[in-house]
Amino acid sequence: MKRYFIEIGKMKVHITEWGQSDKPVIFCLHGLGSTSFSFIEIAEAVKNDFRIVSIDAPGHGKSTPFEASSEYEMPRFTKWLSHVLDALSITNFYFLSHSWGSFVALYFLHQNPQRVKGSILIDGGYQTKRRMKETLEEEINYYEKDFEEYIFNNWSEFFQSEKEAYTRWSPLIEVAVKDLGVEHEGKVRWHARGKTAKGIIQAMHKHETEDIYEEIHNHLLLLAPQDKDAHGEETLRVFEKSTNSVIRRVPETTHMLHWDNPYIVIEEIYRNWKA
Repeated sequence: MKRYFIEIGKMKVHITEWGQSDKPVIFCLHGLGSTSFSFIEIAEAVKNDFRIVSIDAPGHGKSTPFEASSEYEMPRFTKWLSHVLDALSITNFYFLSHSWGSFVALYFLHQNPQRVKGSILIDGGYQTKRRMKETLEEEINYYEKDFEEYIFNNWSEFFQSEKEAYTRWSPLIEVAVKDLGVEHEGKVRWHARGKTAKGIIQAMHKHETEDIYEEIHNHLLLLAPQDKDAHGEETLRVFEKSTNSVIRRVPETTHMLHWDNPYIVIEEIYRNWKA
């Protein structure tokens, strides 16, 4: 594994990479509030057969945030992502994404179908905002408060809070969780700021993935928890019908499906992407 920075314009983008350069590329994009280490268990398991490239999205981890919130909007973000891929000399790749990252993946696939050889979406891309009861303002307020007020006196308290949030724990998950905190003025706080969350939530409301479903013709595999609320079930049905994708429901998992059961993701990678 190696971690390094590239520069895209005035921005520094933090990259985590596993595997050898001559192997097929899996490009990973995490969800809102996470980092490139979100996929660490999966990457460690498949690194002998793939080159795994995972980025800290703008405003996450060690990557520079966008100056303007409008840069998180889907058309602009996917264009920026193309520049990142070009800088990494990645012509075509498999796309592995989680949550918000899957919304971006669908828009990237819509704009650049020739670059994506296959996509696995982990519980994301289908939860269209227009079908939610929660307003844009309510969702923004929730995430701004969550990101700004997640502060602890020390790393021990931070880790304890994180452990309580997940269904399982491992040495590699502990590494990924450490990446989510930063020391600031004697405290440990969340790495991403409320301004970043606001920009991303606004972007997801402005550009609905549901509007492009029928224009996506590449093979899609969506991994989703077995148990969803009414909104989740409704949006899953719309997604499945409109995209003609394959949906695999995974029991005993949550929205953090790839941490709850990384073995399912690994199994699907080899089933779909390993010749």
